[in-house]
Formats: sequence, structure tokens, C-alpha cells
Amino acid sequence: MLPLRIASRNIWQRNHAPESGGAKTPLYYVKKRLLQNKPALFGLCIVVLCFLTSLAGYLIMPDCTPLANDSAVEIQKQGPGFRVLMLRLRKNAEVPEVNWFTKIFRGQESPYTLVPIRSYRTQHLTVFVKPFRSEEEVAYSMVDAALPLYVGESEKLQAGGSFRLEEENIRYLDENENLKVISTKALQQLFLQNNLETRHYWLGTDKAGRDMLSRLLFGVRISLGVGFLAVTISLIVGVGMGALAGFFGGYVDRLITWLMTVVWSIPGIMLVIAISMALQSRGVWVAFVAVGLTLWVDIARVVRGQILSLKEKLYVEAARSMGIGNRRIIVRHILPNMLGPVIVIVTSNFATAILTEAGLSFLGLGVQPPMPSWGMMVNEGFQALGSQGSLHLVLLPSLCISLLVLSFNLFGNGLRDAYDPGTLLK
Repeated sequence: MLPLRIASRNIWQRNHAPESGGAKTPLYYVKKRLLQNKPALFGLCIVVLCFLTSLAGYLIMPDCTPLANDSAVEIQKQGPGFRVLMLRLRKNAEVPEVNWFTKIFRGQESPYTLVPIRSYRTQHLTVFVKPFRSEEEVAYSMVDAALPLYVGESEKLQAGGSFRLEEENIRYLDENENLKVISTKALQQLFLQNNLETRHYWLGTDKAGRDMLSRLLFGVRISLGVGFLAVTISLIVGVGMGALAGFFGGYVDRLITWLMTVVWSIPGIMLVIAISMALQSRGVWVAFVAVGLTLWVDIARVVRGQILSLKEKLYVEAARSMGIGNRRIIVRHILPNMLGPVIVIVTSNFATAILTEAGLSFLGLGVQPPMPSWGMMVNEGFQALGSQGSLHLVLLPSLCISLLVLSFNLFGNGLRDAYDPGTLLK
């Protein structure tokens, strides 16, 4: 009998293996249909690329200062491909270096302030520059430009001040009031190496002279962050409300259905504004909560309808006859069987959350300056319309919003088609 059992088991495994022509799970057909949907794959690739971009953060930004806020007003509203020579003036303060992990999430503060220039010439320890928007030469001391000097009165230098010129050396006090010496030749080499830089602004600059590419890349993190947390909040509230309404019915169902109807009748953006006003605050966290509390109705309606159908199945009746509690039946037997429709509605809510956050920031009720948000960038560009070099300020963030929302919608439509019961076996 033992060889017969072994042979029967081998035959069953061979007939039910994924690579054979035997029985396959519904998930196999979902993957197959999704991989055949080119628009859905395109949307998935864009979403994954944006997700990786948000994780990399400041490591891939040309401007890695916190919030990509390294600005020079003289070069505001310059078009894509703009290039300029920068004179970098050392700040008279200690700027600590951060590790790569901290840099990913918080950035690295720059120890320099920027002065756009057209040309320069040096004469001993003085540099003469022509500013970007001026014809008059301006003189800067190499000592002030290249060295972090102590600010305040000190008795460590007999002549007073923060530095003293000697024959071939310069004696100075650093930002921590430590006495140091550097030769004039070393100072000139240090200046040419660290204080002159040619910067490329591949997508131009905004109205404050900040790098548009860096701020658009940071906006990916804001949009996906708001989308993720808002969808998480809506998922928790929507699944809970829909499960209670569909499983228990009666007064519970009527009460939750009435609440869903009330929320559904209010325009989403108006409800978000009302929640923001009720919280009496503005900022990214208010955007998270406000958007999340407006998206739960769609999930609750889908969950309620699915549970009304699934709770009449035989396996639910069998679980009840075995004395299993309602909570375990919902969590272990009903919710896993409606995972497909919930995933589809979640991807759709991602796009809705991104659009709602952009609208909220456009109106000034979401993310606040100087934190870059695509909606706020559109508003800044809109206010600058009519002036020279303002078209890309509106066009670039608008294209980013449209592309990300389109990608989520394409991916969501692909999931909907893949989970369609009528097409699973095709």
C-alpha cells in the first residue's frame, strides 16, 4: 500500500504544479493578466520609480540642503538648462557633517551662502566679482569668504578682530574661537577650490532662486507620504466601518450607512478644508489626517457589499456552528477573501489622495513653505504667470502630478481587470 500512496501523491503534485497544466490558484491568473496589461505595467513602473526616489531622498538631489532650500534670489525664474558661476561665502558658524542615513531623511546643511556672479578676478587676498545682475565690480576678502571666522569680541588676537595679516601667514580665530594659522598661498588655493563653483540647473529655478529639480524630487516624498498615510487611515476606518455594517446588519448597518451617506454627500475638498479648520492647524500632518478621513467611505461601501455576500457562504456557517466568535470569523475567514477588491480601491484612493493634497497645498491649507509640495509649487507658478520665465514654474509640477495620478489609475484599472472573476480563467 505504501508504494501506491507515494505514487498517488507524486501524481497529484505533478498535476497541481504551477508549471504544469493542472489546477492553478486564482492568484496565478491575476499575475498572468496583470503582466499582459502594458498600461498597468507602465503605471506600476512609474510608481515603483517614484517610491525609490522618495527613499533615496537627498542622496540624489542636486541641492541636498534641508527642504532643498538653498536659494539665490538673483537667479529667480531661470529656465531649464540654466548654468551660472557661484561665489560661495563661508558661514561664520559651525556646520556639522551628518552621516549618510541622516542625510537621506534630513539633508545636509550647507556651510556656504551663494552669490551668483558673471566673472571674477583675484588680486592677492581680494577677489573682485561682477554680480549676475550688475555691471559694477564688488570686492570680497578671501579670508572672509574661505574661512569660518569667530563672530564677537575676543582678546586672543592682540590687534583685535577675528584675523590678523602677517608677512606670509594669516592668524585667525575660527568659529569656536580657536587660534589658527594658514599661509596666504594655502588660503588662495583653498578659495579657488571651495569657493568657486559652476552650477547647472537642469530644470531651472523657482521664484526664490531654488533648484526646481531638487524640489520636484522632494515633492515625490510629500505626495507619496500623504498618499500612504491617508490611505492607511482610510483603510483602517473604512474596513472597520464596512465590516461592522455588513456583518451585523440591523441598526448598526443603518447607522453606518447613514453616516456614509452624509460624508459621501459632501464634496471631498470641502470636507478636507472643514477638517483642517476644525484642527486649527496647517501643515503636512494635518494634510495626512484630513485626506485620510475623507477617503474611508469608498472602502467602507466596498467592504460592506462584499461582507453581505460572503457572510452567507457555507464556510462562514460552518465556522459559526463550531462556536467561533464573530471577531475571528471577520478577521480570519471573511476579510482575506475580499482582498482583491480592497486592493483595487486602495490604489484608486492613492491617486485621489495625491490630487486632494495638491489642491489643499494650492489653497495654502496643506504643506507650508519652505517645504516643497507640488500643489504649492503650482500655486507659486500661478501667481508668477505673466512675468518672464514663469511658464515652467506651473508646467513642471503639473506634469508631475498628472503623471503620478495617471500611473496609479492605470495600475488600479489593471488590478481591477486582473481580479475580475469573469476573466480569471481566460
